Formats: sequence, structure tokens, C-alpha cells
Amino acid sequence: MKIYTKTGDKGKTSLIGARVRKDDLRVEAYGTTDELNSFIGKAMTELDAQKFQDILTDLEAIQNELFDAGGDLSVVLEERNYKLSEASIEQLELRIDVLMEEAPPLERFILPGGSPAAATLHIARTVARRAERRTVTLMNEQDDVPTTVIRYLNRLSDYLFVAARIVNARLSIQDNEYVRGTKVFHTEKKKKGNKGEY
Repeated sequence: MKIYTKTGDKGKTSLIGARVRKDDLRVEAYGTTDELNSFIGKAMTELDAQKFQDILTDLEAIQNELFDAGGDLSVVLEERNYKLSEASIEQLELRIDVLMEEAPPLERFILPGGSPAAATLHIARTVARRAERRTVTLMNEQDDVPTTVIRYLNRLSDYLFVAARIVNARLSIQDNEYVRGTKVFHTEKKKKGNKGEY
């Protein structure tokens, strides 16, 4: 079996139900989701299996869910059977709440960095935001975009932010705080909405 097909040599690729240009909005949306998945995979290689077993379990599930999301974005058939479910969003919310209980108090905005794994998770967070933006752009142009994907990506960026902080905390590495401004968050750990995300 050859890996190359030459069918895309003229700048077009296949969706589930159509052929489109490779810079089509739909291709850009699921392509960015694929890029996000790759950074999550990189983060997984940087995490110790014993110290971060819970996060690795989360990330493994997330990789599969992102693959589902990419598949959902690539469908242009009239009859669609989307794979990404509400349960995936609910699970992300549950894990965010659990990790927030462990997270150190947050007073200032956080700059990406700390440990290599945390830095990679921050990269994944920003790519998740870009994937969300690309999907919103697609949604504004076409009316057949699954809103579950947008909500999942939105929640995922929050999860990745919290996970990056937990990785640094468990390694006894301080987060890189943005020091040019005043303290902007309350110190209560359970204060909802104060995750330092923008």
C-alpha cells in the first residue's frame, strides 16, 4: 500500500460527501483540530506515567474525541451521524472542577511556561482557541456545523489551562505570572470563572 495517492496534487481534497479546495474553511477547521491533537500527543510524551496518570488518561480520551470532532467537521452529507457527544463536554467540565480543587491560588494572569509538559499544554490551549475560531468562522458561512464541536473546543481550552497549572504544581514549579499588572483574581481557589483564561 502506498501512502501517497496524488489525488491532492491539484490543491483539492476529499470531505465526506464532496471534493473541496485544501484551503476550504471546513478543511481549515478540522486541520487545526488535527494540529491540536498533535500537540496533545507531544505533551503526553513529556508526562511521567506515575505522577500524571489521571491527566494522561484524560488526554488519551481527548485525542480520540478530537478525532471524532475532526470527522464531524468533515461531513457534508445531508444525513449526518455525528460522533462527538454531550457526554464528552460534561466529562471535561467534571475534570476541570476536580483539578481546580488541586490548583494553587491564582492572582495574576499566567504566562506559558514552567515545565516542558506545561509549556506544551499551553501551546495546545492556544491551538484549541484557534480551532474554535476556525470552527466559528465556518459556522458563520455554513449552517451544517455541529455546535457540539464548538462547545467542546471552548471547554477543552479551559481544561488544558488548568492541566498545565497542575503539571507545574505537582513538579513544584511555579507558574510564570504576568507581573506588569496588578493582581486581578481573587485568591479563593473555588471561585468560578477565575481561571486566568482569556
